[in-house]
Amino acid sequence: MKKVTRVFWVSIILAIIFVLWGVIFPTNLQASMDAALSFFMQNFGWFYQIAATFFLLFALFLIFSRRYGKIRLGKEEDKPEFSRPTWIAMLFSAGMGIGLLFFGVSEPISHFSNPPLLPSGGTDDAAILSLRYTYLHWGFHAWAIYASIALGLAYFKFRKGYPGLMSATLRPLLGDRVKGRTGEVIDVIAVFATVFGVCASLGLGAAQINGGLSFLTGIPNNFWIQLMIISIVTILFMISAGTGLKKGIKYLSNTNMILAVILFVALLILGPTIFLLDLFTTTFGSYLQNLPQMGLRLAPFNSEDAAWFQNWTIFYWAWWISWAPFVGTFIARVSKGRTVREFMIAVLLVPTVVCTLWFCVFGGTGIFLEFNLGIPVSGESLETALFYVFEQLPISWLLSLITLFLITTFFITSADSATYVLGLQTTQSGTEPPNAVKFSWGIILAASAIVLMASGGLEAIQTTIIVSAFPLAIVLIAMAFSILKAFRAEKKTVTDPEGAKKNSRRRRKRPEINPT
Repeated sequence: MKKVTRVFWVSIILAIIFVLWGVIFPTNLQASMDAALSFFMQNFGWFYQIAATFFLLFALFLIFSRRYGKIRLGKEEDKPEFSRPTWIAMLFSAGMGIGLLFFGVSEPISHFSNPPLLPSGGTDDAAILSLRYTYLHWGFHAWAIYASIALGLAYFKFRKGYPGLMSATLRPLLGDRVKGRTGEVIDVIAVFATVFGVCASLGLGAAQINGGLSFLTGIPNNFWIQLMIISIVTILFMISAGTGLKKGIKYLSNTNMILAVILFVALLILGPTIFLLDLFTTTFGSYLQNLPQMGLRLAPFNSEDAAWFQNWTIFYWAWWISWAPFVGTFIARVSKGRTVREFMIAVLLVPTVVCTLWFCVFGGTGIFLEFNLGIPVSGESLETALFYVFEQLPISWLLSLITLFLITTFFITSADSATYVLGLQTTQSGTEPPNAVKFSWGIILAASAIVLMASGGLEAIQTTIIVSAFPLAIVLIAMAFSILKAFRAEKKTVTDPEGAKKNSRRRRKRPEINPT
């Protein structure tokens, strides 16, 4: 533990205080979170919308920039450490694994039955709108946030040799202050947002595993079963964390990708295939056409629609922002040697297309069953909607079994990756944090998830995400400007190195004496 920083101790102490607050005064914690949620939702929804759109514009600018696109995330001779298929698999496993399974059916079918901006649900317009907004929540905006932050972390660490800390990425703006208290405050903010963002996934994973087991076997669906699930999976991911990045996370990520592809193809074939292909073509085109408007859409004149945007869109922007240090650090770690343009295109485009296909197949199947066959998929809970859809298809038992196993492995991979990233953010250990640090963060993650589930379930998790993401969003926007400042300085030096040297000599040169 000699390599730990002050950020580690401050963060651990604050996390323990939070856990004890939830254990000793659960009612008070829940009341405080409800008040905080109401305040941020009512006063700062516009800020989260603008922040998400800002990161998308920033990512697009770097993709199309002829000046900055060829900058390498590392030294000029550095080559990528992982193959593209393995790289992409690791992105998905760390980025959105559990969420894709939890919301794959439940979010589109929820929007279908209760859409914003329409007088009623259950119509063809509601079906298109439901997928369009699901694509918005899981598409370009989300991955632009991840890509922008990961780019800054990779660039400053591998090309400039700075520590892999959030504070280090602000050095072009703050100078040496990133080494003092200012930098420590920034890193603590990033650590806490990461803890609560990951807790959301752990809570979703435990809830869906419990929901699936309850749906299939009749096991009770309650907090105590979820407590047992979190405890068991915590032991498993801590075992995985002890094996390091190139073993545990790598192998689990590849396994996750294979199982996810099998599940996706199976549902596409067993479900209404032609309907789904037609639906994807229609809804993806609608998504692209309406992207600018949806990315900034709120409802100042309609309280019901305003509540919908707060509970869904604003929550997602806050969730992705809170996950950005975690996913960004992980993506940066596995992306050494790639150019800015290659990196931004891959992280922005490929996951977005795959996510939209995933939601169209899973959510579209649920919509088809309800719209065309009258099967009440929307009547199921968020945790059980996926299993209910499987029950309407052949080999439902096999699909459910694969899903439960995949949720568990995604659970393990996300938590494993999180302990790794939190270890990097709170130690001076290079690229592999000590196991003691990773295990400490594993226990904190599990305890925090349990406290939040006990204090208010998924709504409590939603609150902590939105609150913790607010200060972090300000830090991340500053990081984008810091990246641009560093890029401008680098390109100026590369394109005119002699001019820079002459200007430096001219400033130091003494006045000449006229011999006459």
